[in-house]
Amino acid sequence: MIKTIIVDDDELCISVIEDMIDQLEEFSCVGTFQNALDAYTFINNNQVDVLFLDVEMPKMGGIELLKNLENPPLVVMITSHDEFALESYEYNVTDFLKKPVEWARFIKTIKKINNKLFGLGAKLVENDDSEHVFIKTDSKLVQLKFKEILWVEALGNYVRVYTEEEKHTVLTTMKELQAKLPNKDFLRVQRSFIVRLDQIKSIEDNYIIIHDKEIHIGKSYKDELTNRLNLL
Repeated sequence: MIKTIIVDDDELCISVIEDMIDQLEEFSCVGTFQNALDAYTFINNNQVDVLFLDVEMPKMGGIELLKNLENPPLVVMITSHDEFALESYEYNVTDFLKKPVEWARFIKTIKKINNKLFGLGAKLVENDDSEHVFIKTDSKLVQLKFKEILWVEALGNYVRVYTEEEKHTVLTTMKELQAKLPNKDFLRVQRSFIVRLDQIKSIEDNYIIIHDKEIHIGKSYKDELTNRLNLL
């Protein structure tokens, strides 16, 4: 779990970023602070992997906080003014977000964080063994057998892979993932879903049922699904 904190005197900005972090399975917000002094104490006494930091704050600004940290975590600077960006990058910050922070831009920041922490980010790693892949997630490699996968769902710049017992969120695209899955076993049934054919329980009114999950069949994918099914 990637531990983050948010430091900003703007309560609304804290709320927005915290909500975005909560939507990422690999990230956890372990603290929010409205002044840099409290954040300074917390960082020196706790593990913090990523710091979302406002540039302008009373008493101690974001740049001043960075100057005083001996071993700062990865830093994402936040501000309403572009002119602070150049000075921020002098402190080797990972990224720069301008208020109001938008989801699409935030996801780009998350990619940069993953690249810094894990090299290539949390992506699928190909393996010569055709029965499984390794996925890079939560800063570790996890073996995932193809036969265990029930379905895959697209989530913006991520995909979520579901098995009977757990789910994994991976930073990749559906196209990249589909290229790594055995074509004979898996089929894309709409833009946002890939399913394992032998796990389909039933098909009812344009919906595939897999382990009580209903997945709508896209119109442009329906013919291929029909052709791939072993119909009597």
